[in-house]
Amino acid sequence: MMKVKDLREFTDDELANKEKQLKKDLFDLNGQRQLGRVEKPANFRHIKKDIARILTVLSQRKNNGQKN
Repeated sequence: MMKVKDLREFTDDELANKEKQLKKDLFDLNGQRQLGRVEKPANFRHIKKDIARILTVLSQRKNNGQKN
């Protein structure tokens, strides 16, 4: 699980790439769920929260840029 403090150190491009990777991981986990082979079901929650954190940081940066 990633912390917001750590995510703020990444550039926008790095965050976008990380988001794509996490979405791919979530897609793969959903495939495993269909087959009934999920080893760690808590990973769904962790990945979704990490994606939300990334989107929050990107949104905050966008909003701060508009105010200036």
